[in-house]
Amino acid sequence: MPPENPKLFVVDTNVILHDAQCIRRFKENDIAIPIAVLEELDQFKKGNEDINFQARAFLRILDDLTGDVLSPDGASLGPSLGSIRIVLGEGPDAKLGTAFLEDNQDHRILGVALLLQRREQTRPVVLVSKDTNLRLKAKSLGLTAQDYNNDKVESFDKLYTGKRLIDNLPEELFSHFSVNGGHVPESLLQVIPGPIANENFILRNNSRSVLAMYSSKEKMFKRIDRISAAGISPRNAEQSFALRALLDDQLRLVTLTGKAGSGKTLLALAAAIESRSRYSQTLLARPAVPLSNRDLGFLPGDIDAKLDPFMQPLYDNLAVMNPGNANGSGNASVRNKEFLQSSQVEVTPLAYIRGRSLHRVFFIVDEAQNLTPHEIKTIITRAGEGTKIVFTGDIHQIDHPYLDSLSNGLSYLIHRMVGQSIYGHVSLEKGERSELAELASNLL
Repeated sequence: MPPENPKLFVVDTNVILHDAQCIRRFKENDIAIPIAVLEELDQFKKGNEDINFQARAFLRILDDLTGDVLSPDGASLGPSLGSIRIVLGEGPDAKLGTAFLEDNQDHRILGVALLLQRREQTRPVVLVSKDTNLRLKAKSLGLTAQDYNNDKVESFDKLYTGKRLIDNLPEELFSHFSVNGGHVPESLLQVIPGPIANENFILRNNSRSVLAMYSSKEKMFKRIDRISAAGISPRNAEQSFALRALLDDQLRLVTLTGKAGSGKTLLALAAAIESRSRYSQTLLARPAVPLSNRDLGFLPGDIDAKLDPFMQPLYDNLAVMNPGNANGSGNASVRNKEFLQSSQVEVTPLAYIRGRSLHRVFFIVDEAQNLTPHEIKTIITRAGEGTKIVFTGDIHQIDHPYLDSLSNGLSYLIHRMVGQSIYGHVSLEKGERSELAELASNLL
């Protein structure tokens, strides 16, 4: 039964560019789209990036909903949903003119929200925007303003880490990991409450410990032994967990999070090169989001040359696995590319991933915290038979202007995939790059 007094949500452009289906996420409440939002969407409808797709998709949805003519009362969004309307402003708002000198699209959106607040005396009017500064301006004018939280993880406490520490494991249970290949039936380890598919464990008995993972298909805990890949060996328990998941072909989706220097990208590359005989190709990609949004502007050359500045961190990791890249004679960039080709590794731009079908590919997406939930979904749905996708990133280092640690695509993916039998996740905590890097990460 619809509420007697539904809210009226005024939706900002950046919410639509984040999720074209956003207007279906407000339940029984009504939605207002300022005309300034349509003007801004017009600037984004051409292009191959995700925001261009979202703009086009939303305009098609709105066109289908409104029919030939849109009445002032709006159009129904469907059963159990509210209505949507497009709202024109009434010229410069006196309140805005007093507070802000500049007339821009953000202030026109604020003007529409203020207009609706005056008209709608009997119900709340809420501005929804992913722009923190616009929300603050709205609040300063007495408007209620909220972030778009539909695909936002509720809290860090509820974000899955992929690992657990179990202290004081009884001796008789601990000893089972030394026999039968280190496989222990779930029925014997009832001291571990609610194990999750592919969850990792550090099991301790006094001063001794063993690493294990839980297989939901076999209903067993399996010991994790120290392994290496492409000459790279794990330096801590979390890296052992990560490398085991990366080399397990039954896990078709793996996510690795952790601070700078924790080994996320290096381990993923090492596993890809170690596994190359089982895959037709390895693809590397990362979002082209520059630090602090200080873009480099036009870059000369072909697509490889344009991607080089963004892919340099991947080349740095390749140099660790192939020291000749860093210490030999000749151009290091050329040697990196030769190593990529010999290892069947290819760098690919994410902007053109839509429409592709990837079969028997080991696909690594670095810096995935700068992707939106919809971009993450687009990438994963490219996976064909035999493909493995690995996302790596630090959810505390966001360079995207409208994402944060809880709303980015990587956090969303981890939250939604927990418990799936073909998914594995590890949160890496300790930096292994250098003593200086670890000190800076902890203190600065």
